[in-house]
Amino acid sequence: MADEMALDLEELRQLHGIAKRPRVVSLISSEISKLEKLSSVSPAQIPNPSPVPTPAKVPSTSSLIYTTLGSFSWDQDSDKLKIYISLEGVDQEKVQSEFKPMSVDIKIHDVQGKNYRCVIPKLNKEIVPEKCKILVKPTRVIVTLPKATKGNWMDLHYKDDKLKPSADKDKDPMAGIMDLMKNMYEEGDDEMKKTIAKAWTDARSGKAADHMNFR
Repeated sequence: MADEMALDLEELRQLHGIAKRPRVVSLISSEISKLEKLSSVSPAQIPNPSPVPTPAKVPSTSSLIYTTLGSFSWDQDSDKLKIYISLEGVDQEKVQSEFKPMSVDIKIHDVQGKNYRCVIPKLNKEIVPEKCKILVKPTRVIVTLPKATKGNWMDLHYKDDKLKPSADKDKDPMAGIMDLMKNMYEEGDDEMKKTIAKAWTDARSGKAADHMNFR
C-alpha cells in the first residue's frame, strides 16, 4: 500500500508541474497534500474502526417454557396496589410486562436457567396501565399498579360468584327442606317415617306432615 501511495504521489507531482489552469493546479495540490499526510503516518498509527455492537437477540417468547408464579403477596392503599413476587437473581433488563386496564402479565427470563410468568387475567377493578411500574430487588420483584379509581379493593382478582337474585325468590324457603324430608320419609322404613312425621308435626303443628302428604 505504501509503494502504491508513493507512485501516486510522484505522478501527481509530475501533473502539477505541467498543469496550467489554476483550478486544476489547485485540485492536484490538494490531492498531493492529502497523500503526503497519509504517507507520513505509520500503519500502527492508523486507528482500526471500532466494531459496531449488535443488539442482543431476544428469543421469541412464544417458544419459551414458563413456570407459573401462582403464589405472591399484595397490599394496597387508596391510590395503588403492590404485588410482591419472591424470586432471587432477577435481572431488571430480562423482565417483560404487559399491563392492560383489567389484566397483568409479567414475564421474568433466565433466572438460574428458568423462565417465570405471573398472570392475572382479570383484575377486580381497573388500573392505569401507563403508570404501572416494576422494581427488582435482590430477593423479590415489586409490581406497582395505580388504581383507576381511588378506594379499597375487596380482592385482587375478579370473581364472578356474587349472589344473584334467585328466580324462585317468591318460593317458600321451607319448600326445599320439605321436599328433602318427603323423600327421606318415602324411602325410609316405618321407624324412620314415624320419626320424621313426629318431628315435623311437633315443629310445624302438623302443617309439615300435611304438606308432605304423610300417611
